[in-house]
Amino acid sequence: MTGTIRDNKLNLLSSRAGFNLALGHFKMALGFSDDVSEGYNLADAINESLGNREIDENQVLPIVNILLVDKFAFSFKSHNIKGSLGDVSKTADVVAGWNKIHMVLAVWESDGKINLINPADREQWNNLTLSEGELLVLYAGPSGKSDIAASDLESCMEDFFKLLYGANIKGKKSYTDTSRVNSSAKAQETVPAVSGGSEVSDAQPAPVTGKRISTKYGITVTNELFHNGNVEAWKKVIESYKVAHPGCDVLIWYEGERINDINALFKWGKVKRGCPIMFSVAGEDIKNVAKLKKYLFEGASSRFEAFLNGPVGAVLDLF
Repeated sequence: MTGTIRDNKLNLLSSRAGFNLALGHFKMALGFSDDVSEGYNLADAINESLGNREIDENQVLPIVNILLVDKFAFSFKSHNIKGSLGDVSKTADVVAGWNKIHMVLAVWESDGKINLINPADREQWNNLTLSEGELLVLYAGPSGKSDIAASDLESCMEDFFKLLYGANIKGKKSYTDTSRVNSSAKAQETVPAVSGGSEVSDAQPAPVTGKRISTKYGITVTNELFHNGNVEAWKKVIESYKVAHPGCDVLIWYEGERINDINALFKWGKVKRGCPIMFSVAGEDIKNVAKLKKYLFEGASSRFEAFLNGPVGAVLDLF
């Protein structure tokens, strides 16, 4: 075999299996690219796909490099853990308020395995056991269509690592778009488990039952306005989830209040790009919350029309 043939970088594509493998990877990367463009956290998207076995662990780092480094030109900073860390839940709470910044943290375990987390998600931190010496690489870039200076990205990464060791830092004002309605603080309040299905007034406290309730998750609206099309997409997604998970209900919250009729979000006409809408799931056997979060995110974006296809009254097979 000549050196030219042996060193050909396209040898992988010379067989049907290799070509299909590469094509599947490219299609998946393009899908993640759309997510990042809309402001969806790449760690959330990749972890969901890993959980659904849509990608393999060996695809994670190539996807991160091609998207965050090459395509979107995120800033990045590496760090080896030294000593003991602070309360990572406090780090998550602070970072969650930096809504102009898209942050992804890559954690290399001692056995070489890589974990991606969204630093603003408490639960993802809880799934990690961080040890001294482990390598962390933080990627930071603009969230969706946010405009943020490179100097602010550099300082936010420095602030993040200080937070990680327990420093009392809130971050610069430039990390946050103050024009966005921020209901995150209200949404983190503890609420009782609730029953599902009854249509009461637009915003009423939920009745107490014995059901378990998940934490609240934020969905940032990336469409110009959360209009009737987005509402119908959400109805389709929620209906699909409830059919696939009998006994579970999807609860919607806005500005700290329970929304029993999500048409109200459209009627109020004030839920615009950048506004967070919260949801939680109540039930005995709560599953597929990550997938539900992804579909609700897409339903709140300009890609909502994908959920409106199909016969009238048909339930989408999403879960």
